[in-house]
Formats: sequence, structure tokens, C-alpha cells
Amino acid sequence: MAHEHLISLTPLTLDEVKKILQGTTTLALSEEVEQRIVRSHDYLHHHLKNAPNPVYGINTGFGALCNTSISPDHLEALQRNLMMSHACGTGEEVPAEVVKLMLFLKVQSLGYGYSGVQLTTVHRLLSFFNRDIYPVVYQQGSLGASGDLAPLAHLCLPLIGLGEVRFQEFKLKGHELLDIFSWEPIRLQAKEGLALLNGTQLMSAYGSVICLKARQLSVAADVVAALSLEAFDGLKAPFSAQIHQVRPHTGQIKSAARIMQLLADSELQQQPKQQVQDPYSFRCVPQVHGASLDALAYAEQVFTTEINSVTDNPNIFPDEELILSGGNFHGQPLALALDFLSIALAEWGSISERRTYQLISGQRGLPQFLIQEPGLNSGFMIPQYTAASIVSQNKQLCTPASVDSIVSSNGQEDHVSMGANAATKAYQVVQNVERILAIELMVAVQALEFRRPLRTSPVLEKLVAAYRMQVAPLEQDRVLHPDMEKSIRFIQNFPFEELLT
Repeated sequence: MAHEHLISLTPLTLDEVKKILQGTTTLALSEEVEQRIVRSHDYLHHHLKNAPNPVYGINTGFGALCNTSISPDHLEALQRNLMMSHACGTGEEVPAEVVKLMLFLKVQSLGYGYSGVQLTTVHRLLSFFNRDIYPVVYQQGSLGASGDLAPLAHLCLPLIGLGEVRFQEFKLKGHELLDIFSWEPIRLQAKEGLALLNGTQLMSAYGSVICLKARQLSVAADVVAALSLEAFDGLKAPFSAQIHQVRPHTGQIKSAARIMQLLADSELQQQPKQQVQDPYSFRCVPQVHGASLDALAYAEQVFTTEINSVTDNPNIFPDEELILSGGNFHGQPLALALDFLSIALAEWGSISERRTYQLISGQRGLPQFLIQEPGLNSGFMIPQYTAASIVSQNKQLCTPASVDSIVSSNGQEDHVSMGANAATKAYQVVQNVERILAIELMVAVQALEFRRPLRTSPVLEKLVAAYRMQVAPLEQDRVLHPDMEKSIRFIQNFPFEELLT
């Protein structure tokens, strides 16, 4: 059953974004938001009629052409030309979940009433969202400076009957979509093209989706690490609360507490241990995972602020009778957060691969590569290769995008954030970490087979039972790719947080 989300001035949370992305949610505007949109639009057009001074992007050119005046009878053509000329994206298509969120966040930003757009334009964007119409947007082309100009141009081209959309598994031309619904093209009025194209909705949508995926992985990483510790016959002492109280980083304390909870009532932990210490990839899980948790908390704060912000330019303030040109479209806060988030995510993957390596290396009574008759069988030798190759790719992807800048628009836009590149890289990193953790899970559950009849904790046995319904034990070599794909889906979908409630 569809749920209606009312776009209002109430601050938006990432939890609400998650519900909107996962459910059959439709969007509608609150009465207050509609009034603010209309008031901003009316004030803008009253100002243009009565004030002689030029206003950037409304009756002037754009970027380095900001000093070129445009006559009143060309204002609609100016906005239409802006939309067409800026649709210069290329590369792979932006994933549907990100495009869906871009639509929502663009409406959210316009709804604050500082952009001067027509109510009709906002309603059309809502119709796209509510009917699962996803404009074709490309990953490459944004500098993350004057907002995400090229991606947002592609997002909004179908409003005027241009561009392409994906609808019901068909790829349609913009004019074909309008014909299907008997819609007239939107006639862009003063500033509308600029309001639609200026903004950080590509970076914001990517960042929000990545944060939500990272939340899932943050719990999965601790759960899988606990399972690997058990399979490796590791010690639980390094997770004791006393250790972490004397170095009280928030994420570190949280990760350690999770591990201790997951190990409760484990038969394996009750057995005498021969070793005094475990390798860092087990012993230092709270310190490594916890640091990434703290980085995720920072990124979530940045993106929560951004999705509740106005990021086009200029901004219209009817109450103060002001139209001000500024730089809220600049993606620097997001670029830095995305680069930091990529590094934090990659570390979850990096330490995971090390645990995988330890489990297959023939230590602590485990057979080499976790297979009977090693030599005749290679067992889990090559999944570790795969994990290692992905970890290496993540290291390459974690080169910061935000430290780069290339001058554009004849020097007018002389410092850019490269936040869109940071976003697309971070999205690839989060997918890579899903794969690395899936390999560790596959290996850890296999290693645990060699500890039987001893049992791990009831909570972790529940996880193992759920996993074994998807992937069978490896008794002799078989093609492991299908098992890996099932393991990835398990990492993506299993309710890990329920193990900690």
C-alpha cells in the first residue's frame, strides 16, 4: 500500500530518505510549501517588472557571460537554451535509486521558496517521482561547483520534452513521455532553468544513498568480524569494555560492545586458548571499524544538512525584498565528506580481506584453504585473490577528488570541488566493500564447519543457519561465482541489526 510523504519545512532525516527509497512512497506538497513557492515566484516577476537593475542568470547570461544583458522578450528562450546547452553529460548512466532521490531532493530544495520557480514545474517533477519516471542522467560531466549542472540538465530536460527517460523498463524520448501522459512541455519562465540546474542534488543523492548503504555495512562488518574471530579460535579479551573506556572514541566503544554482545554464550569462547594474542585484523577490530563508524557519523551530519538546504543561485528572499547571488551550489562540504567516507569504507574492506587471508592460511587447526584434501582441491584460495584485487582497487579509488580543481567558464568559476567525481567513486567503493565482506562471510562460515561440534554464540548460529539456507558447505571444488553472488545479496539484505537487539 502506497504511503504519502508530505514535503514540508520539517527537517528531513536520512531515515526518512531510506523509507522513501525502499517503499512505494508518493510525494505531495504541503500547503505551506505551495504558498512559499508561489510567493517566491510572484515576488521575482514583480521585481523584474519594476526594477531596472540586472539580476544574474535571470536577465543576464551565465558564468563568464554574467555581464551580458538579456531583453525581457528573450527570458524564456534564455532558460530553455540554458537547459539544452548544459546537457553535456557522458559515461555510464546514474543508477535508478540515485536518480529517484535526485528528483525528490530537487523538489525538497525548491520547496523552501527561495528559487522563484512555477508551481507547475514542481508538480511535474513530483509526477515523475510518483509515476516511477526516471530521467536518463550520466555520471560524468559535473565539476561540483555551480552545482551539478550537466547531470541536473539531463534530469530536467524531459520537463520541456527533450532528453530521455526510463519508464516501465522502456527507454523513451522526452517528447514520447509527454505524449503518453498528454502533458504539455513546461514553458520555462525567468530563472527556472537556473533554479533547476544549479544545485547539489547529484552529489547529495549519491552521498545519502552511500551513507545508507554504509550503515548496513557498518553492522555487517562487526557481525562478520565476530564470526571470523570465532572461526579463527580468537580471543574476546580485546573487546572488553575496560580497554575502550580508557580510549573513549565513540565508534570504537560501539564496535567493541557489539562484538562482546555477539560472542555471548559462545562454546568456542569457553575453550582454553593456546595463543596470547591474535593478529591485528582480529584484535584491533574496534579501533579500525570504530574509526570508520566515526567517519560515517561525520558524513551523515554533512548530508543531513545538505538535503535540508537551498543550493541554487541566486536566492530570492521575498520577506526582505532581496535577490542575492552567492555560492551555495559549491560542493566543497560534500566533496570532502565523500572522500573521507570512501576512505572509511575502504578500511572496512581492507581489514576484512586480512581476516579472510588468516582463515585460509592453515593456522589454528584449520586446513589450508578450508578444504579437505588441499592440493587436489584449491578450496577458498582464489576468493581471497578476488578480495585482494578489490581492496587494491579501493585504494586507487580513494585518491581524493576534492584536492583537485580545474578552472572553467573563462576563469569565472576558478575553483571547483570535483564532488561529483568523489560521489561516483564512493558509490563504487561501497559496492566493492559489499563484495569483500561477502567473501569473508563465505570463508568464515566454511571455517566454522571445522570447529564442530562446538558451537558459536546463539546469535551467530542464527546468522550461520540463515546463510546456509543460501550457500551450501564446500566439500570439494565447484564453481564459486554463484556462491559469491548469493553472499553479496546476503550482505546487502540480511537484517544484521536485528542480531543486536
